[in-house]
Amino acid sequence: RVHPAHRRYRRRDAPAIALSPRAPHTCRMTATASPAIAEWRRHWPLVLAAFSGFAFYSFMSPATGLFMAPLEAEFGWSRTLLSSGSIIGAVLSLLLSPHFGALVDKYGSRKPALAGLVATALAIAAFATLTASPAHWIALWFVFGLAGMTLHATTWNTAVASVFVASRGLALGVTLAGSALATAIVLPLGTWLIGEFGWRAAFVWLGLGWGGVAFVLALAFFFDAHDRRKSAPDAPVAALEGLSIAEAWRDTSLWRVGLATLLTLSITIGINVHQVPLVVSTGFTASDAAWVASMSGIAGIIGKLVTGALMDRYPVRWIGGITLASTALAYPLLLDGMRTPALVVLAMMVNGYAAGTKLQLCGYLTARYAGMKNYGAIFGFMASLIALAGGCGPLLAGMAFDLSGGYAPFLIVGAVVSLISGALVFSLGAYPAFGGGGAEQR
Repeated sequence: RVHPAHRRYRRRDAPAIALSPRAPHTCRMTATASPAIAEWRRHWPLVLAAFSGFAFYSFMSPATGLFMAPLEAEFGWSRTLLSSGSIIGAVLSLLLSPHFGALVDKYGSRKPALAGLVATALAIAAFATLTASPAHWIALWFVFGLAGMTLHATTWNTAVASVFVASRGLALGVTLAGSALATAIVLPLGTWLIGEFGWRAAFVWLGLGWGGVAFVLALAFFFDAHDRRKSAPDAPVAALEGLSIAEAWRDTSLWRVGLATLLTLSITIGINVHQVPLVVSTGFTASDAAWVASMSGIAGIIGKLVTGALMDRYPVRWIGGITLASTALAYPLLLDGMRTPALVVLAMMVNGYAAGTKLQLCGYLTARYAGMKNYGAIFGFMASLIALAGGCGPLLAGMAFDLSGGYAPFLIVGAVVSLISGALVFSLGAYPAFGGGGAEQR
């Protein structure tokens, strides 16, 4: 029982007060979980499903580098052609992502995610049917890009950001760590599958096997705020407040976030797609290069988790600006005259760590500066820029190799772009009042 002297001063929202058995007139506060811990207790299965789904969608980008050598040997294709397939998905995403994001805002993420996982698994497996026709290669990438439209970061970010507030940065970090896990797993796994069963069987195993696991998890656990309101109207979810589409178009902070994302991901994705042949060009064997790239993926997972925790506590412009600019120190270590085996590994670790934070920064900053009211549509535009970077980056890296015989021009440009991207994020101002979660911008 509460002592009468205390009851009259107790606020309705105050924690429960219990009397100490040894001292009747002293009191102690009952321990309660923090809002962040409470969110994770309720919603960790959602994050697991989103993590798995995004990992499945993301593995095709780094896996493309693994298939370059066997496809080049069998069909005689150039690196530019082998890199050009991703531009199809980029164009589709550029045109359709904002519209798809608006549909997610209206109807939710669950149904598109489930349908997209099935369609994308089949599309990846269909690469096993490749012939020597370049048109066949382009057509399969068109099918993959169309099927994977529903599995972009927009789908997973919208769901996670709609139910996490106090720990939004870490939750988005864990979700988007799926792309880093994809890099860490697919390179040694893909190398083994190609060596043991051939490149055609490798496409089937990666598509249907990985896709099947992601589908089961999404079927069991994936939802968003729309589903929570239907099944449990009183369930705590993030308030859907924020900018209108017109206001977002005029917001200079969002334009800076978008430009920084476009620039930095053009370099990052280009290096990720070409990282195995890039590391091989420095003197590593193909098998060792795959393991170095896998270690880079692990560094990306660490980057997402550490950055997510930091974003919930400190101003993101500091965290993001420093992280994005750090690769300006890494890329020169891969150039002739500077590189050694140890420096190559160091450069790939730094690149992996920084690359692991870029989608996460974009998703988090979009939620903070745009709010959740039209998050799907606004981040859909960001996804268009991400897709544009995903298409142009590998193509530019392939062209640099074909024209110069190496990746040096691409790496030099990448160092300059890293500094520009970091400066854009560091220049961001204070957060608007809506959005919730994280440290206030200072």
